[in-house]
Amino acid sequence: MTDWRLVREEVRDGATNMALDEVAARTVADGGPATVRVYGWEPPTFSLGYAQDAATVDWDYCERAGVDVVRRPTGGGGIYHDTVGDVSYAVIAPADAVPGDRLEGYHALCEPLFDALDALGIDADFAQTEREAAHEPACYLRGLSPAHDVVAGGRKLSGNAQYRREDAVVQHGSLQYRVDAERHRAVFADAPAAFDRVTSVREQSDAVRAETVTALEDALADWADAGAGAWTDAELADARALADAKYRSAAWTRERTAR
Repeated sequence: MTDWRLVREEVRDGATNMALDEVAARTVADGGPATVRVYGWEPPTFSLGYAQDAATVDWDYCERAGVDVVRRPTGGGGIYHDTVGDVSYAVIAPADAVPGDRLEGYHALCEPLFDALDALGIDADFAQTEREAAHEPACYLRGLSPAHDVVAGGRKLSGNAQYRREDAVVQHGSLQYRVDAERHRAVFADAPAAFDRVTSVREQSDAVRAETVTALEDALADWADAGAGAWTDAELADARALADAKYRSAAWTRERTAR
């Protein structure tokens, strides 16, 4: 039986957030606890999908605006993670605890996300039909997929992605609390014309951000039967080293072209 821990919201830079997800996967693969966590981004960060072309980023704008850029180990399009407007989560589980079928795996690991949205009074569901992309490089404007795109009122509210190792599965997702459409558009080299296919918690409910975070933390903990937890000193040291060696490197963020 797997022990689970809940790491409540921490606000860190993008490279450290990605490194912590990877370190947590190593921990569970080595027989340690599985992890559910909620996290924020400081400074605000533009995260690229694993295979996304770095030329889709407006690097000059990001530098001027103080927006960090990091590449995720998961696929999909780019996401602007605002420090206030974005609430992110991750589920890091042993591989044998997650259905092998892609659709079933997403639906299992998204259960706590839907529980949290229900607690906030938001009527959300997976996209019921596919929808053509409005701007392929942008996660929130790509074609909708019934596998992992969460919508409310017909507009995208959350994007979710996975990567699977032989011994562990990492799913992380972005939930829009508040949409800064101008920033979302400006981080792209070829800015999308509009951002009106996206909605937010604040648009769909009266919940403040703190309530949104707590609802998501509680839902994750209930779903996993997780106790309060924290990173070990060794995990934090490993994450710092991994963030420097991999997630802050130009070879990973700007130059990576193949798996």
